[in-house]
Amino acid sequence: MARENHLSPATLSLVTQAHNLATHGDIDGASSTLDRALRIEPNNPLLWIEVGRLRLLESESHQAEGCARKALALASGDHGAQQQAGRLLADALRAQQRNQEAHDVESQPFMR
Repeated sequence: MARENHLSPATLSLVTQAHNLATHGDIDGASSTLDRALRIEPNNPLLWIEVGRLRLLESESHQAEGCARKALALASGDHGAQQQAGRLLADALRAQQRNQEAHDVESQPFMR
């Protein structure tokens, strides 16, 4: 059954705040802001994708990979979230020089 994940107004506000902090170079502030959002909606794959993207910015590709895998597990039935999580996972794997695995992820049916 198809479904679509959304951020609640509270978590959307925190994600927006985190984006602003990251844009201005405050990665630690952005990270703690996203952690607060995760405490509100721990099972929202969109938040795990946001955290993973931030981890990639921090060159924490192994943590980004974990976030992407968590997001994929939570995104069942949400094609858009699955695609975003898959892209994040592929990027995290490439950052670890695991190019074949990244290619394998990109060839999964949910990526089309």
